[in-house]
This record gives sequence, structure tokens and C-alpha cells, in this order.
Amino acid sequence: MSEPTSVYRAYQGNTYLFGGNASYVEEMYESYLANPGSVPDSWREYFDALQHVPAVDGSDARDVPHLPVINAFAERAKQGGTQVVVATGADSELGRKRVGVQQLIAAYRNVGQRWADLDPLKRQERPIIPELEPSFYGFTDADQETVFNVGNTFFGKESLSLRELINALRETYCGSIGAEYMYITDQNQKRWWQQKLESIRTKPQFDAEKKKRILERLTAAEGLERFLHTKYVGQKRFSLEGGESFIAAMDELISSAGAKGVQEVVIGMAHRGRLNVLVNTLGKRPQDLFAEFDHTAPEDLPAGDVKYHQGFSSDVSTSGGPVHLSLAFNPSHLEIVNPVVEGSVRSRMDRRADPKGKQVLPVLVHGDAAFAGQGVNQETLALSETRGYATGGTVHIIINNQIGFTTSDPRDLRSTLYCTDIVKMIESPVLHVNGDDPEAVCLAMQLALEYRMEFSRDVVVDIVCYRKLGHNEQDTPMLTQPLMYKKIAQHPGTRKLYADKLAAQGLGETLGEDMAKAYRAAMEEGKHTVDPVLTDFKRKYAVDWSPFLNKAWTDAGDTAIPLAEWKRLAERITTVPETVSPHTLVKKVLDDRAAMGRGEVNVDWGMGEHMAFASLVASGYPIRLSGEDSGRGTFTHRHAVIHDQKREKWDEGTYVPLQNVAENQAPFVVIDSILSEEAVLAFEYGYASNDPNTLVVWEAQFGDFANGAQVVIDQFIASGEVKWGRINGLTLMLPHGYEGQGPEHSSARLERFMQLAAEANMQIVQPTTASQIFHVLRRQMVRNLRKPLVIMTPKSLLRNKDATSPVSEFTEGAFRTVLGEQDEAIAANAAKVKRVIACSGKVYYDLVKKRAEKEATDVAIVRVEQLYPFPHKAFGAELKKYPKATEIVWCQDEPQNQGAWFFIQHNIHENMQDGQKLGYAGRAASASPAVGYAHLHQDQQKALVEAAFAKLKGFVLTK
Repeated sequence: MSEPTSVYRAYQGNTYLFGGNASYVEEMYESYLANPGSVPDSWREYFDALQHVPAVDGSDARDVPHLPVINAFAERAKQGGTQVVVATGADSELGRKRVGVQQLIAAYRNVGQRWADLDPLKRQERPIIPELEPSFYGFTDADQETVFNVGNTFFGKESLSLRELINALRETYCGSIGAEYMYITDQNQKRWWQQKLESIRTKPQFDAEKKKRILERLTAAEGLERFLHTKYVGQKRFSLEGGESFIAAMDELISSAGAKGVQEVVIGMAHRGRLNVLVNTLGKRPQDLFAEFDHTAPEDLPAGDVKYHQGFSSDVSTSGGPVHLSLAFNPSHLEIVNPVVEGSVRSRMDRRADPKGKQVLPVLVHGDAAFAGQGVNQETLALSETRGYATGGTVHIIINNQIGFTTSDPRDLRSTLYCTDIVKMIESPVLHVNGDDPEAVCLAMQLALEYRMEFSRDVVVDIVCYRKLGHNEQDTPMLTQPLMYKKIAQHPGTRKLYADKLAAQGLGETLGEDMAKAYRAAMEEGKHTVDPVLTDFKRKYAVDWSPFLNKAWTDAGDTAIPLAEWKRLAERITTVPETVSPHTLVKKVLDDRAAMGRGEVNVDWGMGEHMAFASLVASGYPIRLSGEDSGRGTFTHRHAVIHDQKREKWDEGTYVPLQNVAENQAPFVVIDSILSEEAVLAFEYGYASNDPNTLVVWEAQFGDFANGAQVVIDQFIASGEVKWGRINGLTLMLPHGYEGQGPEHSSARLERFMQLAAEANMQIVQPTTASQIFHVLRRQMVRNLRKPLVIMTPKSLLRNKDATSPVSEFTEGAFRTVLGEQDEAIAANAAKVKRVIACSGKVYYDLVKKRAEKEATDVAIVRVEQLYPFPHKAFGAELKKYPKATEIVWCQDEPQNQGAWFFIQHNIHENMQDGQKLGYAGRAASASPAVGYAHLHQDQQKALVEAAFAKLKGFVLTK
């Protein structure tokens, strides 16, 4: 109790706190109970301490408002030897004013930013905020020279007159920077911000060289935009004009980060100012940018992308050493790049064994409307403090042009006061800063970086600026924003304002114009504008992707493992320490798997998957598996994490067998993710984009949950390689199967992936046996090919004995893209086969059962296990085995307009013999993925299986 006692002693010498002034204390205590952050820190510390002291009656109950708190104050004062007196009228008034001073300080810390000078266009009137006026607390002009103790501040003196205090508060909290941090619950962080801001009154103290550097960066930012505006009239570039301070901010951030030991900065941003960042921050050669405008740049990708989506990387020199800069490729879906960047950063952190992110810094640049409006930001913020996704804190920068897209009325822009209010969900501090004060912008960047490095948490710098041109250079903003754009037309520009300021300070009358002329000359010559850019720096942690370039997907890889290794791994993953007590159901699973490992029974799906993982980590391939419920598996088939049923603490008592298969094994990480698809899948894509040697798997709880991440699938997974040349080996596991669970839990929307499949951009498989999942997972790593792998994983087959495999299929062979007829009698009498049913997925087992019932020995069944790239050679070879077959039927569970039918029929047709006919058996076309009525599902399933053996009808394609 020593700490609370010290707090009480600090107050016991102040008799004005007691007796007649107790009502003031009680009033503040009432405010504390309603909202602890509403009272000054010193009072909050005192009240916090009071909660840990026994009540006056000796009970353990917490203190409550009104009489108990008054008695508690009095009692504590008596114990300290201080006499409690009833204050005189003068004492009471002085006590009230002292309390008022503390409330005034708290008010400026809480809402002072609302009086800050933030708008370069000065369109908004200062709001009426009574709490920031001394009169609100009963002060008059006569009190201005009264001296008060302000010891809980950092203004440099213990005591200040009221006039001095108000000036200090307004300078600190109502200048060019408006700080929001008082909602942070951690006292150390709040006091950190108070010390940083109040000790300098939020005023930058830069020397002449620093100021010249800022002006030079402003000149570069404006110079590039004006050069492009005159050279490439009307071409889209999403100009940064009006927000040039952002380039100075990036310069300050990178140089300060390098000085603090950061070695990599990964940047994600949308279009606004992107070309400026490429040239003036990352050092892309201007002539290379001009070649893209002139359409003379080399076209070395199948599709390519527009210039304001392009990524780039470079190495720059800082006082702390070289810093590698990476600007992530980004599609038009503005904020979706954010979790991709976070995944990329996490991958780099893991590669460096840098768990706190001290060497790698994520920087996300947002527009004001997109930051407030797009839900992926909420999902990404929700990831930031979790174990599997934390990146040591992100520096967020808002290029706040106060207009959003083309919103003509502020009432339509958002529902929050600030565009940054979403970050309050994770208590991230925000520095709002006037973009016309570039020194304040740079100071804000310094403070933001210091905070991030100190506390490993997200922080936001909101640069309030304007947009000189329209949304793009072909837009006419006066159509919807006449008032704003009249103001903008009268604005001289940030660079001009700052150049005039420096000239007035005696730093050179022509300094600004000289810099502008020099930059224009550099543009004309196409020279670098970032000095110095390191052209021959060799990074220690760079990834070599060359082994994975230009590889054929037909390489199956050596995926079988020796029997001895099989048995060794099986024993390791089914053995649990005696100190861990598994649930009885899990214990049975482990016992069953141990028997599978010994070859006593066939291997089921969960064991096949586990053995794939075990063999990979034992061979040095790390594994990262994430998704909702991935530890146990949505259908409780995995049990990768064993929970001790006798544990006494929630954060203890788990055992992961796959982390214990070999002494020098690679890491196995399994993460039960937050309830997010879009951000989590994008995160895993970003991780896989930076680590070709880790098997990165995202598992949907149900396959249709991928709907929520469709933008990631469309704009990154399917097209990232042909647009940007970005190779990626991400694996998606999407539970898929028609089990009568209704429209939302049946289909992983196979047809969407089939529609996106082209140019060998991905692999789409639907394995139907335990050995097949084993081999396809191992194939993803052991062969030198990195393409996204989409696995339509089963549900009922997880426990279907017909889908199990003998051990020999794991110690021999490889993943088979096509599984031919498994009935030896039918295969031996191939000449008698009149019909071949081709299918994929669990419907195979229904077809086999129906064939046995019908004794249809003239029908062969072929499974297509890899739907894309279509295995023409293997499939054609199977059809050729049945020269007398006149009919080919494609059978699927999905409706006709879904599933693989429309995308696979031409592949089947290509391999048919002359005279053969191709028909369809499956559900009729449907607007919904599946029916919700159990009896209707059963009727449909029975009918489609029957149709696979019936006379062809409807659409029939003849070779």
C-alpha cells in the first residue's frame, strides 16, 4: 500500500481539500466515477488510490460517492496528523479556484484541439467550447495575475499566473498542432504526451539547415506536380498540390526512423500523391516516370497496371545507416493495401527475429474520406494488438483535403467529428496538423515516430490541407465545391508561404525561387531528386525469388516421405507430455492417429494434413496457418493445439505437437484470427508476398466466408502477378460441399475462382482423399513454383472412411491431378464401358454408391482433382482408356450456373474423341448457392446422382 499512501500524503498538507470544500472534492469525484479521464491526472491518481484503501468502517467495499468519500477524506487526513478545519469564505473561494485551474488544464488537454489552427483555407469559424474559457470556472479578469500551483504540468515552472497558464495551454494545444490522446487509459502514455507537448509548447525548434531542407522538399513536391501539369496536360496523376507538406513529412519520418535503428520502411498508400512519393521519396528516376506518361516504358508484364498503382523499392542513406523503402502495389480499392502492408511487415519482422518491430516500420497513408469510410480500416486496426498480427505499431498519415471524393456538403462526408475517430477503438493518439505549417508537420512526424518506437502502438498524423485540382486532372471541382475552390484559387501555396517566412527570417530573399529553378532543371534532365539513393547496396535480409521464376506447373515435386520418417513424425505429433491432460474426445483422436501412424488403420483427412505439416517443418519449411477456429479446425478435425483440461490460468496449459517434431525444426504457427476475412486474408497475402519459403495458409470457417474478402481475391491473389509481377504462394483452404446446410454454408463459390483463372495464375484443386491433401500441401513448398493454391476442402469427407488412405500412398507417389477408375473389375474391362462420368469433390462417393446399386458396370468414374490449370494430359489419358465410350457426363453438386461446369466443359470437349457426346448432371441453375430446406436438398441430391446414369437430355455437346 506504499504507493497509495504516498499519494495521500501529497494531499494531506492541503487543508482546503477538506471541511467546507469537501463539496468541490465530491463534485470532482462524481466526475471521476462517471469518466475517470474527465479529471486531471493528479486527481485521478488520488481517486484511483482511494479505491484501494479500506472503507472507514473497516470493510473491503469500494468507496462510493457522497458522504462516504467525504468521510474517507477526513479520516485519511486525521491519520496523517493534519487537523481538519472548516474553511473560511476566502479559503473556500481559493480552493474552488485551485480546482478550477486543474479543470481548465484538463479541458485543454481533452478538447483543446478543437480550437487549434488547423485549416489552411480558414473556412470554419472557431467553435464555441465553454470549457476552454476561464469564465466557465468562475475566473474573472481580476484573477489573471493570480499565481497557482500547476505542478502536474510540464510548462517549466511549478507555479504560473492564470494569464501565463492560459497562454501556455493555448500555445500547446491550440496552435498548428491539435493533439488527441487523453482517451488513452495507460497513464504512462498520457504523461509521455503531456511532457513532450507541454515542455516545448508544441513549437518546433529547427535550425537553419533543417528549415532549408523542409523548403527543398516542399519545392520538390510542388515542382514535380507543376512540371507534370504543363508537360502532360489533362493526364491523370492524382496531384498532391495543396498537400505538399506530406513530402516533407515523409522525408522527416524516414530520416528520423533511420536514426532510431529502423532498417526497412514499408509504405502503403492510394493514388493521391503517389507519383510524388515515387520520385521525391523513393527516388524513382524522373525519366522512368516520364516514359510511362509517354507510353515508351518497357511492357514486360502480361497485363501491367496504371502508373499510379505501381509499387517501387529503393535504398536511401540516413544518419543511422541505409534504410530500405518499399511502396506496396495498390489497386483502386483504396484502403485494401493496408492489411497487405501489415502482413509484409510481419513477414520481415519474423525473418529478422524482430518481434517488436524495431527494425521494420509500417507506414500507411490515407485519404480522409477513405480512412473514415472503408471498413477494412476497422478490421486492420482490430488486428494491430493481437499476437498473430501485431507489427510493433503503424504510423498512419492522413492527407486530409477536407473534401473526400466530391462531397459537396460536410453533412454527407462522415458521421464523426474527425476522420480519424475510428482509431479511438484502439486508443491511438492523433496529431491534427495544419498543412500550411510544414515545420509543425515535421514536428508531428517526429513525435509520432518517437511514440511508436517507445510504446509499439499505432499513431496518426492528420495533415489538414486541401486539394488544388479535382479528384483527378480531368475533374472540375467547382461544379460541386464553388465556395471551397474560390478559397483555393486565392491560396498562394504552401511552398510560397514557407519561402516567404524563411526570407523574413533572413535565410535568403531568393532562396525559394532558386530552389524552384534548380528542381525544374533536374526535371528537364530526368535526374534523381532524392539524395542519396544507394544503387549498389546489398541487403542482408533480401529475399531471392529467382528460383521460382518461369517454372512449369506440371512439375509434381518429390512429395512422398520414407516410411521410417512417417512413423517417427506420427509418433511425435500424437504424443502429449504427461503434464498435459487433453479432453477425452481429443485423447481419442490422438490415439486413433497413433494407430494410423503405425499403419494399423487407414489415414484420415486430419492425420494426412497433420503429417504434411509435420514433414514440412521437419524439413525446414515454416508454416503459418490462420483463420477463425484454425487451432481446432472449424469441424474439429485438426486439433493442432491441445488444451490442458486441468489448467488453472487462461494463458497457460496449451501444447502444440507440430512445434515439437524435431530439434531444429522450422516454426509452426497456428492462429485463431479475429472475426475478419478481408483484412486477415490481405494480411496473409502480404506475408506470403515476402516469404516464398513459408507455407502461408488462410482457412475460411466456411468457404462462402471468402465472399467478405473478394476484393483481395480479385485484385491481389488472381491478378497480382500479371499486373505487378508479384509472385505469391498463398494457400486458401475453403470448406466446400453440399451437405444440406443451406445457402450460406454450402458453396465456396468455386465458379468465381474458375472465372478468375487464366494465364496459369493460380491452382484450384478439390482433393478427395487424405493422401491427396498430404501431397498437395507438400507440393506447394517442395517444388520451385509459387502460385496461389485454392483448395476446396471437404466437410463430410473429413470423417468418411471411403476418403481415407493407406500409409503406402504417403510413402510413395505424388499429388494426382486426375484419379481414374478405382474399381479394378471395371478398369480391367475398359472396352465394355459406354459412359464416363467425370466429376470433382464429394459427389464422387455418391456416384460410386449409386453405380453399385444399379450394377452399372459399363460406367467408369473419373475424378478431376485439379480443376485449374486443367490437366489435359492426365485427363485425356483416362478418356483414352475407354475407346467404346460414346457418352461423357460431367456431374457436380452445384447448380448449373455455378461450380465448374461452364468453365470446364471446353476442356473436356478438347479431350473427347470424335462422335462422343458431353452432357450435364447436376442441379438446375439457381440464384442461390443452395436450398435451405433439408428435404429439398435431399431430393435434389438424389435426382442429380440419378441423372448421371440416365439418358442424356438438355444441353448436349457433340465432338
